[in-house]
Amino acid sequence: MKLSLHLCAIRLILFDVPRRHGLPSGTNMRRRSVAKLSSVTLSRIFAVCLLLAICHSALALPHHEKSEIHKQIETLEQLWRQAIVTNNVSEMDRLLADDYIGITSNGTVETKKEAVDQRAAGTVRISTLDLTDTKVRVYGDTAVVTSQADLVGTNGTTDISGKYRYTRVYNRRLGQWKIVSFEASRIHDVDARAKK
Repeated sequence: MKLSLHLCAIRLILFDVPRRHGLPSGTNMRRRSVAKLSSVTLSRIFAVCLLLAICHSALALPHHEKSEIHKQIETLEQLWRQAIVTNNVSEMDRLLADDYIGITSNGTVETKKEAVDQRAAGTVRISTLDLTDTKVRVYGDTAVVTSQADLVGTNGTTDISGKYRYTRVYNRRLGQWKIVSFEASRIHDVDARAKK
């Protein structure tokens, strides 16, 4: 099916007139300048380009490969969760890309070094981290994770316990998935409703 669509597309591009009976195979066709292309030819070119784009996107990643990537990312999310709860700084360092940029729920921007140093110093301590509503979307060598986190922890002397929504972005580099970006937002309306 795909081969016949490609052959049809090639015929539309290579020949500027419809096939008719009685034309010898060696018929010379007039060459047209781009400015003089007929609307029929332009619509054929557009149709061919659209058809090729649809075929290309359908072939982007086989379903089984996407499923495998989803499993890998979900596993990495659990490794990250475990590293946060146990304060495993070496595991955090391994999972974060060197050019990692995170945005905390209070709007602070942190690099990999700052994130790892805070955990090593014990400034940020998370004792409980439950993840729900996790969704993974894959775009080639990039995976975007959105999730809800219910955590108990502190940042210095400040209690940061509560419910959060976050986005974490992974990028595959040299065959390894690394966390390149993170952003969290506190879910304030849940806390407000609980107090009523």
